[in-house]
Amino acid sequence: MNIVRFMIKSYNKPRIGLLDDGQLYPIAGVVGLAELLSMRLADCRRLVEAAAQDRSPPIPEDQVKLLAPIDGRMEVWAAGVTYETSREARVEESERSASVYELVYDAQRPELFFKSAGWRVVANNEAIALRDDSDFDVPEPEAALVVNRFAEIVGVTVCNDVSSRSIEGANPLYLPQAKIYLGGCALGPAVRPIWEIIDPYNLSITLEIERHSEAAWRGEASTGQLRRRFDELVAYLFRADVHPDGVILSTGTCLVPQSPFKLQPGDVVRITIGEVGTLQNPVVRGLDNVLATRRDYLTIPPR
Repeated sequence: MNIVRFMIKSYNKPRIGLLDDGQLYPIAGVVGLAELLSMRLADCRRLVEAAAQDRSPPIPEDQVKLLAPIDGRMEVWAAGVTYETSREARVEESERSASVYELVYDAQRPELFFKSAGWRVVANNEAIALRDDSDFDVPEPEAALVVNRFAEIVGVTVCNDVSSRSIEGANPLYLPQAKIYLGGCALGPAVRPIWEIIDPYNLSITLEIERHSEAAWRGEASTGQLRRRFDELVAYLFRADVHPDGVILSTGTCLVPQSPFKLQPGDVVRITIGEVGTLQNPVVRGLDNVLATRRDYLTIPPR
């Protein structure tokens, strides 16, 4: 059972529902994910399970478009250097400031950074982008926590924290430019309720990159390799801030393609997290190309 944001193609208004055994059922009583995340975890679970038991007539799949699981005033935040492989990759790309990443990995305080506003997030099967001013870009597959306004973890979704290694590697202060841009964050396709996950620290993570219809790179890891605890990361995020509509907190990457491998336009990135789902996105380069894929619903005029 998964929580999804969707839109009926003939009715241009987002809704939320349950996707179970290929059938989509609306969740009564709430109009969006942000409203669901304004509730306590127990109330949220009660509402979701009631919808699962109700089994009102399902919505035909061919009438539905799945959306990224984020709305309202929700934001995406991310944690960095939470896996040993991530620390090694950052040290490799940042020879002049390698000690910064080593210190963060071992420090009591985790690295947390803003990743994306909700409207900027890419959904499943939509295009992620490589910056025109970067020549070394990689996907970063991550388990992302869906957290309510009370700092309670409600579920887990899949995140692709697309990153420019060349920009971040030049100077750690360039992190926002390496991480925050249109087409740089993908989420979805659904939210797996936390109460349905057997062990959140034993979720398999697989990254597959397809190029010219062939496998170009593949790797496997697990959330069991995570150095930080999920509740620890959430607690730091809420220490001096509020998230009235809830928040997505991506928990760091454990699969980093080694140099000289880099993403190219036309690639397809596929991230699978066990018990959660698969997020798939084609790759384009440059702002104009990613705008061309989103202009219909972002209402952005041509440049």
